[in-house]
Amino acid sequence: MNHDHASRPDPDALLAELHALEQTRQRGKLRIYFGASAGVGKTYAMLAAAQRAQEAGQHVMVGLVETHGRKETAALDAGLQHIALRKLPYRGQELLELDLDAALAASPDILLVDELAHSNAPGSRHPKRWQDIEELLAAGIDVWTALNVQHLESLNGTVGAITGIRVNETVPDTVLDGADEVVLVDVTADELLARLKAGKVYLPHQAERATQHFFRKGNLFALREIALRRTAEHVGDDVRSYRKQHLHNTRSDQPNGPPAWNTSGTMLVCIGPHEGAEHAVRTAARLADQLNVSWHAAYVDTAFLQRRKASERDRTLTVLKLVDELGGNTAVLTGNDIARELLRHAQSLNCTTVILGRPRQHPQGFLWRVLRPTLTRQIASLAPDLDVLDVAAAPTVRRLAPAFQRELQDEVPVASRFSASAGYAWAVAACVAATLLTLPLAGWFDLANIVMLFLLCVVLVAVRFGRGPSALAAVVSVASFDFFFVEPRFSFAVSDVQYLVTFAVMLAVGVLFGQLTANLRFAVGVSRNRERRAHALFELTRDLSAALQSEQVVALGEAVVQRTFGGAVHVLLLGTHDQLLMTEPLPDKLDASLADWAFNHGQHAGMGTSTLPANPWHYVPLTAPMRIRGVLALRPAQPRWLLIPEQMQQLDTLARQIAIALERVHYVEVAQTAVVQMESERLRNTLLAAMSHDVRTPLTALVGQAESLAASAPLTDHQRESAQSISHEAHELSTLVTNLLEMARLESGQVELRRDWQSVEEVIGSAIRAARHALGTLAVQTDVPADLPLVEFDAGLIERVLVNLLENAVKYGQAVHGAGPVAFVSASVTPTTLELTVRDFGPGLPAASRGREQDLFEKFTRGRAESSTRGVGLGLAICRAIVQAHHGEIRAAQASGSGAEFTVTLPRTAPPAPPPESV
Repeated sequence: MNHDHASRPDPDALLAELHALEQTRQRGKLRIYFGASAGVGKTYAMLAAAQRAQEAGQHVMVGLVETHGRKETAALDAGLQHIALRKLPYRGQELLELDLDAALAASPDILLVDELAHSNAPGSRHPKRWQDIEELLAAGIDVWTALNVQHLESLNGTVGAITGIRVNETVPDTVLDGADEVVLVDVTADELLARLKAGKVYLPHQAERATQHFFRKGNLFALREIALRRTAEHVGDDVRSYRKQHLHNTRSDQPNGPPAWNTSGTMLVCIGPHEGAEHAVRTAARLADQLNVSWHAAYVDTAFLQRRKASERDRTLTVLKLVDELGGNTAVLTGNDIARELLRHAQSLNCTTVILGRPRQHPQGFLWRVLRPTLTRQIASLAPDLDVLDVAAAPTVRRLAPAFQRELQDEVPVASRFSASAGYAWAVAACVAATLLTLPLAGWFDLANIVMLFLLCVVLVAVRFGRGPSALAAVVSVASFDFFFVEPRFSFAVSDVQYLVTFAVMLAVGVLFGQLTANLRFAVGVSRNRERRAHALFELTRDLSAALQSEQVVALGEAVVQRTFGGAVHVLLLGTHDQLLMTEPLPDKLDASLADWAFNHGQHAGMGTSTLPANPWHYVPLTAPMRIRGVLALRPAQPRWLLIPEQMQQLDTLARQIAIALERVHYVEVAQTAVVQMESERLRNTLLAAMSHDVRTPLTALVGQAESLAASAPLTDHQRESAQSISHEAHELSTLVTNLLEMARLESGQVELRRDWQSVEEVIGSAIRAARHALGTLAVQTDVPADLPLVEFDAGLIERVLVNLLENAVKYGQAVHGAGPVAFVSASVTPTTLELTVRDFGPGLPAASRGREQDLFEKFTRGRAESSTRGVGLGLAICRAIVQAHHGEIRAAQASGSGAEFTVTLPRTAPPAPPPESV
């Protein structure tokens, strides 16, 4: 019954499998021709296979194939039907790309699309070619493509370190992992170099340069090894997927499951409760390291092992911890048949070797070996094709230290000891009661019926109190039946030998029912614990989904963890400076420095770990997808739980859910703050723009009238000074309004650069003339080379930058410039940049801004907040916005000697060649 129930398939799993199978049938299949480098023959192999498929009657089309001028490849490509390429203009050229819409409309059986890692030209539907292929696969079209190992994203850094060459075009590893077929195209390094020398890979001058750089023999060896390993990993995944499906389909007709396939050499070491299990673990780790294979460790927890001493169970958990330290994967299994559970786990992992530790003392004798065979014999009989390695005991091996200090060990509660004793007392009392009830019935009932009543008593005791009390009840019942009911009565003598069979049956039934009840209780306990863990995770996930504040997340997380593990729980969050916020008072013996270590290193610390295990708290970093959000400190009710893999997985899962909720709340707060800032910024820009438009018209009239008044005659000296002052103030106010309008326009994104090839000298001269109202009679010194080339930029906006910098020099440089120039403007070029420098001769940058020069370019920031110099701090902010729109950079620095220096760096390219003169 139990075996049938265990082998019955899960309906939800079947539905998910059918759904995945249906999606797979509707989706096209992806075949990748995979190689270590260019020139190994990937495209050639793909075209050759396409020719064979076309001869077999399949509709094959070429979406895009790069022959690179190779005659043999071009000959294979010529015999296939092609889809016309799409022409895309880019920087005065036409680039040829895959016409995705035409390929979808053609809908061939097989479509060839070369160069999987290629980046599409601007204007394409997708930025990457592998994204085009994903759309083709979704439409049900089979796609064949080619890929070099250096283009895999996860191997980009490794290949770059080996070859010294950066590869910019990469493909996510999920594309290769999700491919239906991976065909490895491989040649030796010597053969590839011979092809390169013969001109079959690159042109002769390119081949010589490639041989000196990328195609060095050592590079080819390393890339070939990486390609072979990566292909083997993909094939290993295919083997595991097939075996998983094969195991499901053959479970009913093969009681022991399908045999393991010796493809990966994975090993499984079995951990038992006896001493010496750590020696088997060390042996497995050493063998796995020598063979370069993965290894696992499993411990089967049965109802019998549950009754062992706490010290023996702790030793087993300590061995599991040793497995983690040595790099193995641990699992705690549950069941009554240890051999079958281990075999089932080994088959799920496709392990071909099982390692067992031999007990130091094993009972000898033929009868014992027949009645109770060793675990090695059981596994060997169940799976004859499985390699079983029996590791001999090592009497001189170092014993593992206890996982916890003595004061941290959880003792058996007194109440549990009393409850165990009470079970035996109740068993004796039940037998006495049964005897007293059946004595009056001795003259009315047959002895067989009285035996049934005693058996009923034994069964009830077994159901209620388990194996031990039931065995005692069976013995007492047999003794009572013999003493009170079997002739001669009131003695233990037996007149009829047949009653011995009755006694044996009663004892056997009592022990059997006790064993079955104990196994049932164990299975119920395991199911209850798993249900409790799943329910705790469900509750936490449900409650955290509605939490909107960090305090709510902390309270909910602490409550669920405490219900799961008992003891004390404390969550430490991040403060304002990305450091743990230590709220006083901290719980007893909680070490703030140890919590900070766990946060900085992202590792568990404290009790049950190798980092200060004497501390009674266990520290878990709250790791979210973006970063660590805090530390969860736990002081469990039973420290032993921290060594049970299932319990640690539960703790890590709960901690991750808390961390994800904290990160979600954090980004909700960030989004709300950003929305408020954006709205306030938009409102401020709208008000500035509206106010500036309303003020600009009367200001223009005021400037014109002031200039007309200053130029009219006759005026007295006092009147002329007043008119000039009015004109100057009107210009200042007009400049302020212009800056406000310019800033609002820049922030709204309405600026369109009018790039053209400009003379830098003319733009500088125009800017000096435009700033003359602020310069007055002050001079500006310039240093512009006569041979400065033309540079492409928006002349009006760059002129505004220079005007603002000159006005800034007048405002903050007048104090010390004296009769000399107020500013110095210079220009210089490099092959890729244009640099414009505006320097004043004033006191320089404020002391408060030293080391924080970029803060001067923020809006409404002034060099000296409290001074008589007028302005609202928008000039430099406008300069930065304009320069960034040109993809340039502006910097502020203290000039040598005195004064401040502002440098504008703009990107430049070579100017166009002048048209030829007509003859």
